[in-house]
Amino acid sequence: MRVKYATANGTAQAGSDYVARKQQEEIARRQVVVGHDGPPEDRDLGGVDQDDGENNRMYTFPIAGLTLPLWLPILAVCGITLLTSMVGISGAFLLVPFQLSVLGFASPAASATNLVFNLVAIPGGLYRYGREGRLCWPLALVIAAGGAPGTLVGAWLRTNLLAEQSSFEPFAAVILGYLAWRMLADWRARDPMPEAKGARIKRLSGNVRRLGFAYGDGDYSCGVPSLLGFSFLVGIIGTAYGIGGGSFMVPICLAVYRLPIHAIAGATLAATLMTSAIALAAYVWLPVPPGIVAGPDWLLGLAFGSGGLVGAYLGARLQRHVPQRWLKGCLGLLLLGLALGYALPATKLP
Repeated sequence: MRVKYATANGTAQAGSDYVARKQQEEIARRQVVVGHDGPPEDRDLGGVDQDDGENNRMYTFPIAGLTLPLWLPILAVCGITLLTSMVGISGAFLLVPFQLSVLGFASPAASATNLVFNLVAIPGGLYRYGREGRLCWPLALVIAAGGAPGTLVGAWLRTNLLAEQSSFEPFAAVILGYLAWRMLADWRARDPMPEAKGARIKRLSGNVRRLGFAYGDGDYSCGVPSLLGFSFLVGIIGTAYGIGGGSFMVPICLAVYRLPIHAIAGATLAATLMTSAIALAAYVWLPVPPGIVAGPDWLLGLAFGSGGLVGAYLGARLQRHVPQRWLKGCLGLLLLGLALGYALPATKLP
């Protein structure tokens, strides 16, 4: 009897060890997120739909390693884009710190997911610029042509040098610090001259050296080679951060080439859409180091984009009713605080 008992006990123990080993192998197989703070067994990556017991349908975002109600990212990004669109910046700028600090999603896949947001949220605004005659396609194509090779470099930087949260946060601090400076500088400046009502882009002209157009009562032009160079650098930075880069081209077009803001906004938005598509392809198809996941979380990106599409529309409708200087000042201070939090570890909340 003792022998049989020992054998049965040993068999039970072996079976228990086998089940535990298989469970650990399954957890390791599903461990796809680099830099996730929580233990892998706390994440349910196997299903799409769950119920939290309060009649809230939960969705699993496998690449991000999150299980959330679908309305949460949609509503959050709708609010973010509502605010940013009223001051003329992309919601993708604040979407990155939302993923880093709120969702805990910091791998290169987070930057790729941001680009999915761009592909969904941008076309609505682009259609509006086209109908109003404020979409300069030649300018957009030049910016996109310069930014396209930069996206490949930016994707390599993000997956090889900025893959870990500890290395990406200082980079994000520089981007957010620049944007905070821009917002606070606009807050201190005088209000710009109002746009000429009904002005449209016309009399397009250009060659390999110079691109020109007329808008309102003025004629404007910019050098093509230098614009390609600036676009290349912006493509690197924008892809690594996950915003496409068009937002960085706006101050360059204003300060360097003296182009009117109302004439270039549509072109930079169109260029952002094109470079975002190329950058997303780079994240999906370019080789990455072992253990790094660079492809986007498509469901989360589509949820972000849906909220951004609604938020951008509402922001455009409410823009004229909100004091711009007050909003820019508040956003500038928020961005400055985020930049300091990422740049100075001692300022982070536990």
